[in-house]
Formats: sequence, C-alpha cells, structure tokens
Amino acid sequence: MIRLLLVDDHPVVRKGLRAVFDQAGDMAVTGEAATGEEAVRLAPGADVVLMDLRLGAGMSGAESTRLIGGLPRPPRVLVLTTYDTDGDIFAAIEAGAAGYLLKDAPTDDLLDAIRAVARGETILAPPVAARLVTRMRSPRASLSPREVEIVLLVADGLSNRQIARELFISEATVKSHLVHIYAKLEVDNRTGAVKVARRRGLLQR
Repeated sequence: MIRLLLVDDHPVVRKGLRAVFDQAGDMAVTGEAATGEEAVRLAPGADVVLMDLRLGAGMSGAESTRLIGGLPRPPRVLVLTTYDTDGDIFAAIEAGAAGYLLKDAPTDDLLDAIRAVARGETILAPPVAARLVTRMRSPRASLSPREVEIVLLVADGLSNRQIARELFISEATVKSHLVHIYAKLEVDNRTGAVKVARRRGLLQR
C-alpha cells in the first residue's frame, strides 16, 4: 500500500484526489496539508507526497520539497500543479522533486506516475520534459562580473540612479546593462532578474 500525503491549499481539490485514490486499491491517503509548513510536518508518515507549488502565503511547494528532501528518511515528492513555467519547473526539480505532472493529466497517468515514483523512478509530464530538454540544449549565457555587481545592487533595493552613483557610471549605462541581464536571464523585470540569479547561484550574499 502506497501512503500518500496530499498537499494543496484548495480543500475541493484534495477531496477530489482522495476519492480517486480510495478507488485505486493500492493507495491510501494518510494525510492532507494546506500549507508548506504542514507538508513538512506530516511528510514522515508518507511514501509519496503529492505537492502543489502555489500554496498561498507562506512556504512554497518548491521550498517544502527541499525541506522534505532533508528529512532522515524522506518520502518521494511528486509535483501536481497547474503551473508549467520554466521558473516553476526548474525550482521544483532543483528542490528534489521526483516527478512533475500537470493537473489536467488523465487519472490513469496520475496513478501510474505515483506508482513509478514510489518505485524510485522519475516521472515528467511530456511538456515538462520537453522544456528541460530545450533548456539543456540551449547553453545559458553567463553574467559578467559587472552585471553580477549590478544585480546585487538591484537585490539591495537600489534604483538605477543610485547604482550609477555607486559604480561611478552613467544611468544610461546601468539601463544598458539591465537590458543585457534581462536577456541572459530570460526575464523582463528587476524582480525576475534577482530571483533567477539567486536560483542559479550567481548571487553569493
């Protein structure tokens, strides 16, 4: 019997999933969590954690996955979500998720994925696998030392004008650097640049 922990902040979703698993015959829902904090607390009683990524305010699904992976005998985490952006996918995989499915997956595919993950396999929805392959085939452009310096100052909350004064360069030069940074990190704003740079380990403070 595969023991399941359902992690989703929507009670209706959890109820629907429980009904599916109750009919499976080889699965038992041993716990439900609406928050990432609850998921980490209840995880030791499960074999597979079915994890949503967006859990409202508080700990994200990716962060919960990372903490669950640090437990003495961690269960396997299978992400089940509606989100398939590169940021969500890579955050979950880097956090240690053993699988990534979308909520529109057929019921049989979901059940098969849970069984596979419980056996120690890795399962990815076809669109997710395609994104990973595309990213692996496209080498990431690295930031220059000056660009890293600028992203660090952005992370500290400095405006373009303040960054220009700090680095003794013109504000136009700062804007030019930011355009290149956005392109390299595949984002379109300052917040996204800081988030991606941190996830890639480019910011060391």
